[in-house]
Amino acid sequence: MTLLSVPDMSCGHCKTSVEAALTPLAKTVTVDLPARRVTVEGGDDQQLINALDAIGFPAQIIPA
Repeated sequence: MTLLSVPDMSCGHCKTSVEAALTPLAKTVTVDLPARRVTVEGGDDQQLINALDAIGFPAQIIPA
C-alpha cells in the first residue's frame, strides 16, 4: 500500500482526474479529498508519482 500526499487536489474535478490517472496503474485507488491524500494498493510508486505529475498534481509518498 502506498499513501500519497497530493496538496494541489482541492475539488471534485481534481479527485476525478487523480483517480483516472492512477486507476490503470493500481489495483485500488482511494481518494481522501479533504485530507488531500490518496491510498493506492498495487502499482509502482515512481509510476504513480509520474502519472500525477503528468496531469499537474505533484505528489509525495507519505512514509508508513
